[in-house]
Amino acid sequence: MFSFIVRRLLLLPVVFVGVTLAIVLLMQLLTPYQRAAAYVQSEQQIRQIPAIIEQFGLEDPWYMQYGRWLGQVFEGNLGYSRTSREPVLTTLQRRFPVTLELALIAIIPVLGVGITMGTAAALNRDRFFDQFTRVVSVIGWSLPTFVLGIWLLVIFYGWLGWFQPGRISTRFAVELAGASGFTSYTRMLTIDSLLNGRLDIFLDALKHMVLPVVTLAVVQSAQIMRVMRSSLLDALGQDYVRTARAKGLPDRVVTRKHARRNALIPVITLSGFVLIGLINGVVITETIFNYPGLGQWAAAAATNLDYASVLGFAIFTAMMVVFANLLVDVLYGIVDPRIRYE
Repeated sequence: MFSFIVRRLLLLPVVFVGVTLAIVLLMQLLTPYQRAAAYVQSEQQIRQIPAIIEQFGLEDPWYMQYGRWLGQVFEGNLGYSRTSREPVLTTLQRRFPVTLELALIAIIPVLGVGITMGTAAALNRDRFFDQFTRVVSVIGWSLPTFVLGIWLLVIFYGWLGWFQPGRISTRFAVELAGASGFTSYTRMLTIDSLLNGRLDIFLDALKHMVLPVVTLAVVQSAQIMRVMRSSLLDALGQDYVRTARAKGLPDRVVTRKHARRNALIPVITLSGFVLIGLINGVVITETIFNYPGLGQWAAAAATNLDYASVLGFAIFTAMMVVFANLLVDVLYGIVDPRIRYE
């Protein structure tokens, strides 16, 4: 297992070069003046764009530009983000805990609802609950995220006024900005509020995550539900399940200990990519609910043609995908002992 993990980690440089090279080549379709905007850090520098083009060699061949940029990356410089008005690396460090907090909370109902309802649908095949689950999963998976998010925002914020967009209420945001007694340990409000003994901030942060989490859970759990149902139905038809039942084992034991464990393997694969999608920042959901995570920043950067931000976000996404694949492969060996990596 250790050698397998090392081999997979050695793929990181290959993925890094492939992703960044593809983006740099695409950026060559822009004019030097458009690419020079990535280096502008103030309004006064807009008049100095010709000097910036000459300084950074934006009219040089692409491979020379890529080499210079790669050297800056190895020095820890990912460029300046015009969108967030700070270095890209600083933005990633500041916004990643925000998105990670939302992802960790959202993955609980996504997996819980998807696996539970998918299992129940398979065990009640062609009955009312199975038909109901299939309809719900089809609707949930077909419903665009931005449509569901806007509906929830209109109903629960616009009409009822129960849940507000954003990450935290204004009064708490002002208090945290000027409070010296509140220590930020992880930059995740739910965890930091508990560590600081502030239950009121914890409940307020959870309240603001209700609508984004529901939006993500409805769409993503529908896919988990469908995969779990079909995978469990396939496992229930295998010879080892029929043999276990022929030996007199109770259906509950056969389902939980034998069939469902093997049925979880494709679900683990899908869950890994669902989680990595959440960690990378669900662009539409964070934008709709004004949630200040990576997704909202990436959407704004793409709209503004923020070259440095887009490239930095792409690098982060590529690294997360590699680690997600590694985590999924390790979980395979835990769920199914027959799987070995030599």
